[in-house]
This record gives sequence, C-alpha cells and structure tokens, in this order.
Amino acid sequence: MTATRIDGKAVAADLRAEIAVKVKAFEARARRLPGLTVVLVGEDPASEVYVRNKGIQTREAGMVSNEIKLPGTTSQAELLAVVATLNADPAVDGILVQMPLPQQIDTQAIIEAIDPAKDVDGLHPANAGRLNQGIEALTPCTPLGCMILLEKSGVQIAGANAVVIGRSILVGRPVAALLLAANATVTIAHSRTRDLAAVCRQADIVIAAVGKPELVRGDWIKPGAAVIDVGINRVAADSGKTKLIGDVHYESAAAVADVITPVPGGVGPMTIACLLQNTLTAACYREKIDPKSL
Repeated sequence: MTATRIDGKAVAADLRAEIAVKVKAFEARARRLPGLTVVLVGEDPASEVYVRNKGIQTREAGMVSNEIKLPGTTSQAELLAVVATLNADPAVDGILVQMPLPQQIDTQAIIEAIDPAKDVDGLHPANAGRLNQGIEALTPCTPLGCMILLEKSGVQIAGANAVVIGRSILVGRPVAALLLAANATVTIAHSRTRDLAAVCRQADIVIAAVGKPELVRGDWIKPGAAVIDVGINRVAADSGKTKLIGDVHYESAAAVADVITPVPGGVGPMTIACLLQNTLTAACYREKIDPKSL
C-alpha cells in the first residue's frame, strides 16, 4: 500500500478561492469589506515572512489587510494599548498578534486582552471554552485546517478512533475538541503516555503535533489510517543547509497509511487560508449574517 499524498497547497488554494467569492457576497450585504489587522512585535525573520504572506493572501481574497509593526523593545503596556485600540475600531473584524512575542511580554495576557469576537487565532479562553462545549466559536487556524484536509480527503471521521499526539492550546487540545464534535473517539497522547507506539497503532486517524522530528514511524501506523502531520522541524540536511521535516517519518508511514500529509506542503498552507475564513466568519458575526448563507 502507498498512501495518497494530501496536497495542502491545492486544498488551501481552493478554500481561498471560495472565500474570495464569499467576500463579494458579504460586501454586497454589509456594504463594507472584512478587515484583518496583524500586529508584529520585533524582527523575527520567520515571523516577518509569515506576516507578509498573510497580508498578500488577505488582499488577494478581497479583504482589507493592515499590519502594525512594533519594535522588539515594545513593553507589555504599549502592546495592550494597541490591542485596546483595535478592539474599539469598527473597521477591524480580526486581530492577530503574531507569536512568539519578546520575553518582556506576557503572551497569555495579550491573548486575553483581544476581544473574543475579533480573536481570529481562536486562542482566547472564551473561544476555547465555547469550542470545548461544542458551541460555535472562532477556531484556531491549524486545527481547523487539519479537519478540512481530512474532510476533503474523504476520511470518515464519525466513529473513527483518533489519536492526537500533543496537548498544546495551539493544536492538540483544539483539534481533539473538533474531532470529538465530529463524533470521533479521541485519545490525546503526550510525553507521559505509556507505549505511545501501541496507542497510535489503534488509531484510524493520527494527528501528530508534538514538535519532535520524525517521532512517528511507519510501524506505529495502522494499515489504512489517515495521517496528518502538523510538525514543522528545521534540521540539518546532507548539503549542509537546513530542511523542513515533520513529526512523522514520511516514507515509512506512507507505506502503510491510506492518506498522509507531507511536510512542507501539507497542513502549513491551510493555516493562512483558515485565518481568512475566520476573519470572514468574525465579520459575519459582527454584522449578524449567517456565514453559511454566503
């Protein structure tokens, strides 16, 4: 058996195209465009590239994109003041403060300061609580992307045994809640899980989001399982340069799985696409428009 490779770039492109159509429908009804503001603190090169790509794709979808760049010396009080201004700005539907933040800033305090209605990262405790209670909420982008990839690949989620490796608030916990809401039987595995390989072998769906290069091997995978690799690990290549690999050993897992995401080109492209979807959803909620009606 050789797994079908899930093309995250293609799925993300299709999703962005759908969003662009819906943005026009939103504009016709609300007489305005959805607006996203991204705040970048400091000069982390990877964050700068990511923020630039967010801006490009937001504008391509027909939305208003704004970026606020602050120096790495910005204090917590100064960043909180920026967030408060964005919370009060009626032209802003979505606020995203790019992580990681400098050491002098309490990340959780910033997350909790963002208006939950504008929290397009889906990390505010109010949104996390709604998600875990099965209530509609703005959902973290990467977990939402994982679910869309499973659905677009024809994976039967209802009734499936799903194992999520990792319990972070960014991926592990929210994707487990989404799987549960889709009627999967969910196990959250982590660094204290006994015999992790044996736990994974029982899974119809494996979502690896632990940040350990090629932790999951092919002999951990149940034949015919779906494997979603969220890991992005930069390691040295034979050429002396660096390369990106996932949390799953792709070649050995692909030999037994039914479908699998590559790294790069799998989950990664979905994150920004889902950010755009969240921004449109947030705008709809603020205008009392059902997002499903667009």
